[in-house]
Amino acid sequence: MSKQKSNLSENIRSYLIITIGLFIGAIAWTGFIIPAGIVGSGVSGIATMIYFVSGIKVGYSVFLINTVFLLVSLRILGFSFGIKTLYGITVISFFLWLFQSIITEPLVSDRFMCSIIGGIMAGAGAGMILSRGGSTGGTDILAMIINKYKNYSPGQLLLTIDVVIISSSYFLENSIEQVVYGFVTMGVSAYVVDMIIEGSKQSVQIIIFTQKPELIRKEVIHNLDQGLTVINATGGYSNQDVKILMVLAKKRDSQTILKMIKHVDPDAFISMGSVMGVYGQGFDKIKS
Repeated sequence: MSKQKSNLSENIRSYLIITIGLFIGAIAWTGFIIPAGIVGSGVSGIATMIYFVSGIKVGYSVFLINTVFLLVSLRILGFSFGIKTLYGITVISFFLWLFQSIITEPLVSDRFMCSIIGGIMAGAGAGMILSRGGSTGGTDILAMIINKYKNYSPGQLLLTIDVVIISSSYFLENSIEQVVYGFVTMGVSAYVVDMIIEGSKQSVQIIIFTQKPELIRKEVIHNLDQGLTVINATGGYSNQDVKILMVLAKKRDSQTILKMIKHVDPDAFISMGSVMGVYGQGFDKIKS
C-alpha cells in the first residue's frame, strides 16, 4: 500500500513539475519571443511564423500541428509517446492561447534581451518537462518518423529541422537580423536544456569512514531508502579491521545523507565526489 502511495505521489510530483515547465515555456514564447518578432525553433517557431503571416494565435496552430503529427505517428510508429505527451501538447497549447490573449507587448523592450531571456526560460521549461519524462511532441515526433525510414540520428534531424525553420524566418522581413535572433534564442535554449537535464541526472559517490557503521547503514537503507555497500578494509595506520561504507546517490539527495551522517557520527570522515554516470536500478539505463 505504501508503495502505491509512493508511486502516486511521484506521479503527482512529475505532472506538477511538467505543468510548471509548460507554464514557464509559454511565458517565454508569449512574453518575450513572439512579441519581439523572433521566430524560434520547433513547432512553436512554425506557429509563430503562421501568426506573423495570418494573425492566427500560436496556441491554435501548435495544437493543430501537433495533432496532425500525433495522428501520423500513431499510424507509423504506434502509440509510443504516452499520456504525458498528450498532456504536454494540450496544456502548452492552452497556455500559449491564454497568455497571448493577455500579453500584447514584450515584457522587455530590448529585442536582444528578449531573445536571451526567452531562450533561457524556454530552455528551463523544456528541461523540466524532459527531466520528468514529458514532452510537447512537435518536431520530436517528426524526427522519429523520418528516422524510421532514413538512417539519420534524431539529434541531427532535430537540429536540421530547427535550422530550416529559423532560416525560413528571413522571408518574413527579408532580414538577416531576424534569423540571427532566432539562432541566439535556439542556442541559449539548447544550452539551458542540457544544463537542467544533466543536473537532474548527476550522481555522487559518498565514502564514509566511521566508528558507527551499523547505525549509519540502518539509517541509509531504512530511513533514507538508499542503497549502500559495506567494504571490509584494514586501517593503514592502526592495522585494525574497519568497515567502509559507500553510497551512490543522486546529487540532490547528498545533503540529506551528509546531515544524517553528521547527526549519527559527528567524527565520521567523509569523501564525496561527482561520478560521470551510474547505471542500474534507480539510476540511468544503458541505452542499446
